[in-house]
Amino acid sequence: IFFLLQTTVQSFIVVGASMKPTFEQGQRLLVNKAVYRFREPQRGDVIVFHPPHNQRDDYVKRIIAIPDDTVKIEQGVVYVNGSELTEPYINTEKPATYSLNQQTIRANNYFVLGDNRRNSNDSHNGWTVKDRDIIGKAWLSIWPPNQWGVVAHYPLQEQLPSTELFPQLPQAEMNHGWSTMGTSVGNSRLLQLSD
Repeated sequence: IFFLLQTTVQSFIVVGASMKPTFEQGQRLLVNKAVYRFREPQRGDVIVFHPPHNQRDDYVKRIIAIPDDTVKIEQGVVYVNGSELTEPYINTEKPATYSLNQQTIRANNYFVLGDNRRNSNDSHNGWTVKDRDIIGKAWLSIWPPNQWGVVAHYPLQEQLPSTELFPQLPQAEMNHGWSTMGTSVGNSRLLQLSD
């Protein structure tokens, strides 16, 4: 049982402000490391991953666009496949004002943004996340007690025109191991506590 838990769930501590207001400094999360063995990552999922510029670090961000999507940003407003996203999870106290030319996301890559758009090193800086670098999906907040609960994942695909003849059916999620999240300014980095 212990081995199964080690390979399916991992704990992380958030260090940094790039995911405010969703996550606060010092918040502890459990991350499901098994879920993407059974289904593909979806728009709106909050994931933990190794960034391409530093494979030793672990970041936490939200998936905004998936392979073959087009994405652009105009004065902080995000458009995916031509549709403006409604994003109730972002930090509105200091909204982003940057823009990004339209791009198409390559196969096996994901476009991610922090919820605190003015203080996040993410895909608006020109990089994406490869599927092989995804550690897992944020699942539970377990500390502090007043923030205990299931992590909110907003199903952004519901805002976009359907391009699939048979939409993907929901699948059961499994759980996985233990770790921590650290960050420099603009990053949410993970500091592993155990394998």
